[in-house]
Amino acid sequence: MKKAFVFPGQGAQKVGMVKDLYNAYPVVKQLFEEADDALGFSLTKLCFEGPDEELMKTYNTQPAILTASTACCRVLAQEGLTPDIAAGHSLGEYSALVAAGALTFADAVRTVRLRGQFMQEAVPLGEGGMAAILGLAEDKIKEICAQISAQGGTVQAVNFNCPGQIVIAGSTKAVEEAAAAMKEAGAKRAILLHVSAPFHSTLMEPAAKRLAEVLDDITISDAKIPVVANVNGQIETSAADIKANLVKQAASPVLWIDCTKAMQAFGAETFVEVGPGKTLCGFNRKIDRKIHSENVEDIPSLQKTLEFFQEVR
Repeated sequence: MKKAFVFPGQGAQKVGMVKDLYNAYPVVKQLFEEADDALGFSLTKLCFEGPDEELMKTYNTQPAILTASTACCRVLAQEGLTPDIAAGHSLGEYSALVAAGALTFADAVRTVRLRGQFMQEAVPLGEGGMAAILGLAEDKIKEICAQISAQGGTVQAVNFNCPGQIVIAGSTKAVEEAAAAMKEAGAKRAILLHVSAPFHSTLMEPAAKRLAEVLDDITISDAKIPVVANVNGQIETSAADIKANLVKQAASPVLWIDCTKAMQAFGAETFVEVGPGKTLCGFNRKIDRKIHSENVEDIPSLQKTLEFFQEVR
């Protein structure tokens, strides 16, 4: 049975995440020490003690989730479970690339700290936003975004998460107008999200340019296992493709439905969400009910996942 490891992005963070794994596994404690050394401050304290408002800041959230996800992945490896293919949602793509050996953890955690900073600085606070649109056809969402943008705003579909859920992003006013228009057009819900920037929209292009300079200064290796890229939903393994796609990813939509289907086409039958939360498990159930999903973020979920794989062997 082929296993896909999938890694969460922003929104999965919470104070205290993976603390029981930290207390139980020396390999997790070692990883958090590595993160603290790489960043020059105690990410460990921030993750386990907060405060929540500091953890929620994008430049803190990104290294925190990457570290928590990588910790879960290392525990799974110690327990004998490794992926045949991997992908991550937005920020999670960096976690997937660490798991695949394309990025070192130290380089990845420093890079995503800067990525978060660049994204926050690309658009002044309050001038960009996002909204989740539920229950409206993709074509209609794109049509309304185009209409609003033609009137001088900037708004586009940026996260294709699962059937019936697409996230839009852009300038605050344009997002609000588009969300209202989509509700009128029949969307079940149009939820304005509490985020600090319009992630994955074209407004993030300044962040992508700055990120390219950072990626020029680190070593990116060929991936040891296939990794599916957010920007095109295609398998990538070459270092050159990985670098190019990471730059594009900052200001391009996340094609999660395509990513999931690519992993299925590769032969993955079981998907393990590696890191805090169960968001991707939920997306995958809506993409295809035949997908078997597990998640690992704490001792109980780890035990459940290990028991499942022992049963199917």
